[in-house]
Amino acid sequence: MTQRETVLGSATFLVVIVAGFFSATWVTRHYAAVSPTAQGTACVGTDGSWKNWVWANVPALSPKCE
Repeated sequence: MTQRETVLGSATFLVVIVAGFFSATWVTRHYAAVSPTAQGTACVGTDGSWKNWVWANVPALSPKCE
């Protein structure tokens, strides 16, 4: 593997990681907002179900509901 290929591969890897971070940040900011029918932010209920999250996928490590 040449030095150019190593640099190109490393740059591609870095771009994918940064894009994933900003994508997750954008999704959390725009879709985890309070919906008109929900009170509060996304959280995990005592039965393990998700509250205040309208999408099929849920944010990882959400706080427990109070």
